[in-house]
Amino acid sequence: MNRIFQQKVDCRAPQTLSMRGHCGPRLVIAVLGATFILQLSEASAQCSARDVLQNQLKLQRSHSASAPRVLVRSAADVPAWKTITLGSFANAFALQGALNATGCGIGGLAAEILARPAFVVSSTRKEVELVIVSAVELGFSTDFVTLAAIYARAKELGFWLAAAEIGPQLRLQYFDQPIGEFLIIGMEPITTWNGEQVILNVANGGAGLILIGQDGRVDAEISATSRFVFVRSDQAVPADQIEEAVALPP
Repeated sequence: MNRIFQQKVDCRAPQTLSMRGHCGPRLVIAVLGATFILQLSEASAQCSARDVLQNQLKLQRSHSASAPRVLVRSAADVPAWKTITLGSFANAFALQGALNATGCGIGGLAAEILARPAFVVSSTRKEVELVIVSAVELGFSTDFVTLAAIYARAKELGFWLAAAEIGPQLRLQYFDQPIGEFLIIGMEPITTWNGEQVILNVANGGAGLILIGQDGRVDAEISATSRFVFVRSDQAVPADQIEEAVALPP
């Protein structure tokens, strides 16, 4: 099963600025806070369990994430599941504040990842197409598969790893996530202060929408039925041109 770290949810922004006798940092924080609050005034508290249920009842639509699973022969043959926008926040602090403003939960490891120097946001606004695949769909037949093997197979078929920003941005742009769905972000792991390798997971466990961290070591064992979010590339090669790659054992 996925080794998801159980951490106490901490939705407070990290206290990284010294407040001793200085008003400058407070002013910067106030300005940034006002910015993301204005951006999300209409989306307030949409991550709560009640609001998620109301959204689903209102939309009454099926999720392509739950579509029947078939063997993937090329990334070019997989339709985009969802298009999201990156680069809409000035920095990681504003992005985390937006999660707080909408009532989205942030696990302890996820909050730490968002505060690490390796976590960066795009400096330009752009759209990316996302796809969802499982290890089973990538051709693995065992119950558990290492993270390294899943990434290698995904890249071989033409998928791109997701930027770290995609995790929290997807959380903000996927308010109608069904209960019980956990989507692992196929990303390069980010190292915590304690040296743990962590990747992100966009989840709805039933108590509301949340962004959590999980084991991102290359040898971490992942359930073959767990679903990963990758980036769909327009440059991916169609299946009929990669028969040799498909023939390789997983």
